[in-house]
Amino acid sequence: MKLTQKETMLLKDLKNSEEICIEKYGTYAERAEDPELKQLFETIRGHELKHLQTIESLMQGTVPMMGGGNQQQNQQSGSPCCGECDRKMSKNDEYLVRDALDTEKHVSSVYDTCIFEFNDAGARDALNHIQKEEQQHGKQLYDYMSCHGMCA
Repeated sequence: MKLTQKETMLLKDLKNSEEICIEKYGTYAERAEDPELKQLFETIRGHELKHLQTIESLMQGTVPMMGGGNQQQNQQSGSPCCGECDRKMSKNDEYLVRDALDTEKHVSSVYDTCIFEFNDAGARDALNHIQKEEQQHGKQLYDYMSCHGMCA
């Protein structure tokens, strides 16, 4: 696949966003007090690493095959809530999860815009796949927040 100058610039922006997400989720996993939240951040970080690999492949002109299985697996993982939904969160964890959700909203919107800017259908499919996973991350974070009384 031959990239236009605009597509190249968009991919650089997406790469930067993914690198920030990877760093943020790694840091947040270390800082989280609740083991459940720590695990959620680690899981999402792993997905962000895969997103970065996809973006780097696109930057090299290679359109990776995007299977639907990973998205299905994400949906089956469900809410991270372990049944102790009335637990009170620490201010630290509340800050981390709110910031992470804001980050997912932003990154998803960036992917939404970029999808429309690519000529290659395979590249659009790959970006759409990542966007759906970003939306799923947002849902997982929201479910965690809801479970802990933050979404009343």
